[in-house]
Order: sequence, then C-alpha cells, then structure tokens
Amino acid sequence: MTRIKSVGVTAIAVATALTLTSCGSGGGEQVAADKKQTLTVWAMGEEGTRLQAVTEEFTKQHPNITVKVTPVGWDVVHQKLVSAIAAKKLPDMAQMGSTMMGEFIALDALEPVDTKTFKKADFFPATWDSNVQDGTAYGVPWYADTRVLYYRTDLAKKAGITKAPTTWKEQQDLAAAFKKAGAEWGTDLQPSSTGAWQSWVQYLYSAGGELIGKDGKPALDSPEAIRAFTQWGSYFKKGLAKKTFTPGYDVTKDFGSGKRPMFQSGPWMVANIEQQQPQVKGKYEVVPVPADKTSTSWVGGASLVTFKDSPRKAAAEELTKYLTTAKTQAKWYEVDKALPANKAAWNEPALKNGGDSLATFKTSLDTAKAIPPLEKWNEFAAAIEGALAKISQGEDPTATAKALQKTAEGLV
Repeated sequence: MTRIKSVGVTAIAVATALTLTSCGSGGGEQVAADKKQTLTVWAMGEEGTRLQAVTEEFTKQHPNITVKVTPVGWDVVHQKLVSAIAAKKLPDMAQMGSTMMGEFIALDALEPVDTKTFKKADFFPATWDSNVQDGTAYGVPWYADTRVLYYRTDLAKKAGITKAPTTWKEQQDLAAAFKKAGAEWGTDLQPSSTGAWQSWVQYLYSAGGELIGKDGKPALDSPEAIRAFTQWGSYFKKGLAKKTFTPGYDVTKDFGSGKRPMFQSGPWMVANIEQQQPQVKGKYEVVPVPADKTSTSWVGGASLVTFKDSPRKAAAEELTKYLTTAKTQAKWYEVDKALPANKAAWNEPALKNGGDSLATFKTSLDTAKAIPPLEKWNEFAAAIEGALAKISQGEDPTATAKALQKTAEGLV
C-alpha cells in the first residue's frame, strides 16, 4: 500500500560499495550548465515512465542540455545503485525513495544540497527533514505521500455513527460498529510482513513518540511507543482486524464491498477506488489520522539527488530547480497524481480546486513527521515488523517493545 518499496540490503554489496566509492571526489572537472551535454537521470516506478515527457519544457528552456531518463523498477533499484557506485557508473541524478536516503548518505554517494538555492521553508518540513543527516541536506523533496484514514460514510451511518472519527477511541468505536453491523472486519491493518511498519508509525507519532530519540538512540520502548503498540494491537485482540497477512492483498475490493470499510493509506488510493470501485463515489470520506496527543502522520515519497561523482552538477541543479518549482510540481500532480512537496504548488488551480480529499492530504502534510534517514533502515523496519507480527498474535506489547529496543540499538 505504498509507492516506496523496501528492498533488502546485503552486507557484502554495501561493504564493496564503501570500499570502491571515491569519497569526496566531487566528480572531477565540472561542465558548466550552458555547455552542450547529456544529463542522465534514473527514475523509479511509474515516475520513470512519465518523467521524460515532463522534461521536454525544460529542454526548450535549456536547449544545450539533453535529458536522458532511464526507468528503473523499485524492486531492482537498490542493487543497481549499489553496483553502479562500486563500478563508478552512476547517473548524474536520480529519484530516491525517502527510506533509501540514509544508506546512500552513509555510502558518501550524494552531493550536499546548496541551501542558498533550495530552501527548507519552501517545502513541507517532514519532506525536507527526511533528507538531512547531521545538519546537511542531501536531497531536494520532489513529491510526498502521507497516511490518512479512509472510511465508508454510508456504512457508518447505517451503524449509527454520523461523524468522522477524530480520536483513537472514536476510530476504534467505529471499527466495532462496522463489525457489529455485519462487516467481515472493522478495519484493515497489515499485521506482518514487509511494509507492516507503515500501518503503525502514525500511531507512534500521534502518541508523541519517535523512532529515534534526541540522544540518537532508538526509542522503541518509550511509554509512547508502548502505548502505540498497545493501541495498534488492540484491533487484533478485539477481533476487529484480521491477524493473518495475505501477500499481494489490496484492500480496494473489500472496501468497495464493505467487507473492510475502513483502512489507512496514501493518496494513490483515491484514484484506485475511483477506477476500481466507482459505485462508492460519494459514500466514503478521507480524513486525517485520528489523534491521541495529536493527529500526526508520517511522510514518504521521493527526493531528487545528485551524485557526488557527476561532472554535470550545474545542469543537475538546473533540472532539480525546474522540477521543484510550484508550476512544474502542479503539472506533475496532473500527470502522476503525486502530491507536491513544494508548499506553493498547492495554490495552483490543479490542487487548490482539487476537492476535500486533497485538502485532507494538505492538512496531514502540514503536521506529518519524517522517517529519519537511517543507514540500516531496511533492517530497522524489519525488526519493527517482526515485533508487530508478535503483537498481532497476542504477545505482550511492553515485553515485545523492550526486546525490539535491544535489537534496534544494534542497528543505529
């Protein structure tokens, strides 16, 4: 249920890349932005197939720069990047998923961002923060996604509930009402496997917790984390969510049939529901994640990075500027339905007049928190997913959190 795919990391590949990377080389002699050149860009998933067309206007403005976009699948991009670092055959630029940033910062592969050209204030805070390590930014936010709550308003009304849930209690009361009224499950939560962490982090952030504390250590056994684990696990304990995970499961069909009339996910689900379950148009609502201390989701998405060894950094900066302007971001939303990371883009007609669901995502982005750029994020996320699997099956959240904390401390 996310655009960003987590891909495993092999210790040998990372060690090899670290050994072979020319740290601090700066890319040798640089080509000026006004010289004739070809700028190579790797882009992932659907973005990879659509970006070339969006760069056509850029090349009209910069006729000396030819942009060559290579689409790369999310399932293979990690290994291709690590191999390219080792072989010194990286592109000039790439789209990079938010949870990938920490590893490639650690590999010393990324050029720091010029903060005189790109300013944090222009972007949603969490989209910028996910690229920052030790005070230095290594990527410019391109698009964002965040988690919100989808629920069937027609079925809620039949179950006796006429207002959107705004608190954890109201959310669980609604799940219980759905179940009592005949839904197979009151809500959909992923109990285990890759990506399960995405169903839990908004509970942690809304409880006031953090993945990494101010001391730089994991904070997965904090009172807030335990509260989040307990609340998340209560849906399984009370029989409101299914305990078993089906690989490849897509909630869209069951949302349309009413079997699972509530779930949390990102912005792409709006289009999925409209295309696959048109009969529920006007019968569901998209609202911010319900609050504990606050209503706080997390930010995913992708940033634009320039590789340190590129000799075409000036041209890369020009393309990055173009792709992150308000007008281009609004155009990209129309092409890809990806939420702009540039705040000013939300004043463009395509987004300003986009309806209630877009307003909800804007509200969520204003308050969302970043996933910290951890070098071993994949292992860190897998450890959380292992803990969630245990909690979904009834194991004690407190004891599980304490064991998780010990594991996570070895990864940070």
